[in-house]
Amino acid sequence: MKTIVAPSILSADFSKLGEEVKTVKECGLEWIHFDVMDGHFVPNISFGAVVLKSLANLNMFYDVHLMIEDPAKYIHDFVKAGASLITFHLETQDEKGTLAIIDQIKKAGLKVGLSIKPNTPVESLTPYLKDLDLVLVMSVEPGFGGQSFMPMSIDKIQWLVNAKKSSGYQFLIEVDGGINEKTGKLVIEAGAEVLVAGSYLFGHQDIKERIILLQGK
Repeated sequence: MKTIVAPSILSADFSKLGEEVKTVKECGLEWIHFDVMDGHFVPNISFGAVVLKSLANLNMFYDVHLMIEDPAKYIHDFVKAGASLITFHLETQDEKGTLAIIDQIKKAGLKVGLSIKPNTPVESLTPYLKDLDLVLVMSVEPGFGGQSFMPMSIDKIQWLVNAKKSSGYQFLIEVDGGINEKTGKLVIEAGAEVLVAGSYLFGHQDIKERIILLQGK
């Protein structure tokens, strides 16, 4: 399977956001990553569904990462805005709440993902893996772009790979945080299938070459 690169618009120039997204699409990418922050679950505020809606006409795969305390409250907004996949954080819910939100997203006709912070044990995802389309391993503390990659994420990726093999699960393994040509290679070798990259891609003239490096071509 070809490595999927999902550029995070958190690092894009918002004065020309549409152009920035068109550029990565012209480079052959199909996914765009939306880091949605509420200033409560993480110490930063980013943007809401209106930004996704403004880009929905570009016909890409809209990968929405909800770093918010109450994801259930906003799922409808992102469904309506054109999301393709919604990922929320395991740390925001108890088991009953997590299962309810997974069901809510699936009933809306979208793919669903779960994410964990660096200090959350990967094994805590076990009860939900059979229902997921994607697991997002955070390789930095969520909330800000431009952080350094945390090597502990490699073990989590490998654990997820083994869980897929042993149980026949179909979820994709996505990694977000400090991804560049070096760390990207490490996580791909460990078994990651989707790489989220922001500051490594946006703001550089050689973005196409950088994408090629991430994909390992």
